[in-house]
Amino acid sequence: MRDQSSRMSTAELRASASLAGIFGLRMLGLFLLLPVLALYARDLPGATPLIVGLAVGAYGLTQALLQIPFGLASDRLGRKPVIALGLVLFAAGSVMAAMADTALGLVLGRALQGAGAIAAAVIALVADLTRDETRTRAMAVIGMTIGASFSVSLVLGPTLAHWLGVPGIFALTAGLAVVGIGLLYLVVPTPAGRSHHRDAQVTPSMVREVVADPTLLRLDFGIFALHLILTALFVVVPPMLVDEAGLATSRQWLIYLPVLLVSFAVMAPLVFLGEAHRRMQPVFLGAIVVLAAALLLLAWTPHGLWGIGVSLAAFFAAFNILEASLPSLVSKAAPAAARGTAVGAYNVSEFFGAFLGGTLGGAVAGAFGPEWVFELGAVLALVWLGVALSGRVPHDLVARSMSVGRVDEDQARRLEGCLRAVAGVVEARVFPDEGTAYCKMDTRRVDEAALHRALEGDGAQAEPAG
Repeated sequence: MRDQSSRMSTAELRASASLAGIFGLRMLGLFLLLPVLALYARDLPGATPLIVGLAVGAYGLTQALLQIPFGLASDRLGRKPVIALGLVLFAAGSVMAAMADTALGLVLGRALQGAGAIAAAVIALVADLTRDETRTRAMAVIGMTIGASFSVSLVLGPTLAHWLGVPGIFALTAGLAVVGIGLLYLVVPTPAGRSHHRDAQVTPSMVREVVADPTLLRLDFGIFALHLILTALFVVVPPMLVDEAGLATSRQWLIYLPVLLVSFAVMAPLVFLGEAHRRMQPVFLGAIVVLAAALLLLAWTPHGLWGIGVSLAAFFAAFNILEASLPSLVSKAAPAAARGTAVGAYNVSEFFGAFLGGTLGGAVAGAFGPEWVFELGAVLALVWLGVALSGRVPHDLVARSMSVGRVDEDQARRLEGCLRAVAGVVEARVFPDEGTAYCKMDTRRVDEAALHRALEGDGAQAEPAG
């Protein structure tokens, strides 16, 4: 077996940074529209509150339906062609939305944007271009890029809408997709080959195991609820800022910027301390409570700038904690060899939540008023709290994949037994076809020296990889 460094090579850094850039450009194109689209859509011919909500959330439906098929297609057709196709669809949807002169045309453009569901294919390409030892770090780069895109978009979106108009933002997003295609073929390295990575991709044979896992189902419900609430919020808050607080669209960054700064100042130390002292469970549950309280504040307090600002700061502090925690919890709760499948199901839940959030937000606001949208969100958050309290998530475990070279079935089963015998390892699976061992372990209890001996001991009988 190979003793590989966990430090990323130059090629891995280039692959991670360029693919994060592609992912970030696409997400920036989607997020820029969140704070301005509801205001724009309501003035188009044929607009109703329901249609406005569909315009905000339609991308989530096609994204949820096509993400896993795109990932599986990339196994057969190649990563780059599938990613390029997704970016072309996203650009085409952006152009359609920019040219739409009716609210229904805008909905169709947004749905076509979501059809460019490249996430799974990008993650698969990252897996092809990184070693097991550095893959988690590469995925973290992409995650941070998505978070940065969201934050920048809330501040930048209203300003760009003032300068370019919403059709101009759609045109900009089409241009960003074209830049992404350029990065894909000019900067992203081409892998020597492609293979299926169970820690990064959906494995069809493991879907049943994942969807039957109660802990993963609780987490999937959590991300579904969180993004339903978030999308519904952006159906009603931007119009409320204009109509009730008197804040023009071009000046709404003045509320989003301090709200985000305050929320990050609250979130960062809580997550750090929770992880450092193994207290993420109460931090996580407390964030759900704060989320519900912030929504009730929005529903029950006067809609002046200060009231909205304080409520949104509390909301986004809780949202950022939950958004940062949930992917990590899915990785910790998933079976060691089914992490990619678990993340795939989680992402589908997230995008279905975004779709239903836009749809329900528009329908409820049109029938009963925006206060009911906030109250519905608070009720959903409290239901989520009950679901989260029904079982504990293994906060203290981490998943790790390790290259083991070429082994046969007997060697793989023997190595699994050796790994399971190591203190701190709670699960181990070895797949000869992939040459990889997947373990779940408690990093504070695991005996790293014994782990290394277990790998080397069986590796003496295994042919080194490549």
